[in-house]
Amino acid sequence: MRLRKLWPFWNKKKQLDRIAVEYNIPERLYTPVHLLEIGMYVIELDRPWLESPFLFQGFEIKNQDEILQLKNCCDYVYIDTTIKRKRRFGKFISHNQPLAEATQDYGTPPAKLGNFESEIQRAEVVYQQVSQFVAETMQRVRFGETVDTKMANAAVAECVASILQSPDAFLWLIQLKNRDEYTAQHSLNVSVLSIVLGRHINLSNTSLHNVGLCGLMHDMGKMLVPDQILNKPGKLEPDEMEIMRSHTTQGYELLRSSDNMYPGAIKTALMHHEMLNGKGYPNRLKHRDIPLFARIVTIADIYDAMTSDRVYQKGRTHLEATSILADMSGDNLEERLVTKFIQSMGVYPPGCVVILTNGAIAIVVEINEWIRLRPKIIILLDADKQPLPEQLTNLADMPVDEHGNLLTIKAIVRAQDYGIDIRKYYLDGVLQKGFAAHS
Repeated sequence: MRLRKLWPFWNKKKQLDRIAVEYNIPERLYTPVHLLEIGMYVIELDRPWLESPFLFQGFEIKNQDEILQLKNCCDYVYIDTTIKRKRRFGKFISHNQPLAEATQDYGTPPAKLGNFESEIQRAEVVYQQVSQFVAETMQRVRFGETVDTKMANAAVAECVASILQSPDAFLWLIQLKNRDEYTAQHSLNVSVLSIVLGRHINLSNTSLHNVGLCGLMHDMGKMLVPDQILNKPGKLEPDEMEIMRSHTTQGYELLRSSDNMYPGAIKTALMHHEMLNGKGYPNRLKHRDIPLFARIVTIADIYDAMTSDRVYQKGRTHLEATSILADMSGDNLEERLVTKFIQSMGVYPPGCVVILTNGAIAIVVEINEWIRLRPKIIILLDADKQPLPEQLTNLADMPVDEHGNLLTIKAIVRAQDYGIDIRKYYLDGVLQKGFAAHS
């Protein structure tokens, strides 16, 4: 079953256990038209209302015809999720899934302990140190050594401490991707994304540490795959694919031979390509047989792979990647975790490049927890795409453009389409300059 979902709602086509739930989420939500569902309340279009076939400004979608009309005239809309009303959501319960697990809910995220500006410098040091540790560990594995579990635990502990202070800082840093260092960076990024998701569902500190270790170790088996297959720019042949897929079992054996390795990390190395419908590998496990941490790491793994430049593909935008994750929910990925993952990242995650309603190009710095569609940004290029002095702008302060119109994010864009190298901007001190100009 393939589902298209939209955070924080979705409407299942197959409903075996119907329950009525209330929602009242204070957020004006940017929504691509292909993700619209019956029951959503549209408050704004991407064009003037007079240019649309709709008589009234603001309406609840009541049928598929209205969705089709929106698709025909708009690329995206904004929906209002502040109106408290009841909807019926389907709870799909697999025959292999215990009822208690199917109906349980995850927790809500704790408050940040710090803020981006005060945490980013420490996070950068931690990120560099852990990156170096991962690269060196992978190199040792290539030469037949096992993983230093004590060092791995210490590295993850630093990541957890930083993310609890401000998840935005590490989310910013994982945008600084280097295609030539993909394998090592990917493992760290998956660890960070797993911790961020774990924090969002309010896992304990011990569990955050454990799920972070699962993410950091999940791909160690790839170091035992021949380079010509691991880094092949084209499509793998069937026999090559079989060798590539062996990284799960090889990673399992590697971690099992490492002293005092957390058992969940060993299982995750083996299971992070399993799917809920039993069509994954290597053992075609189904939902109830896949541990929670493996399900979390799988989502983080897929997202980071999709949003990274590889030798054979350009990375997708955040919106494209989360849309694909939503499509994979139900059959392949756990729907509740996908929704929580998308919520944890936000519509405009730190480090993404956006175009504003006045045509200017900016980079997102920090999410405002209570007005998530209006983050803190640094504008890099003006409407004519000319460089600007870096200065932090908080969209939650409701700034206006040069014509007196409210300044708003229009869409996420690809940095390379505007000649923007996020890594270079960061090394040139874009954040420090932006904060300094704002103070």
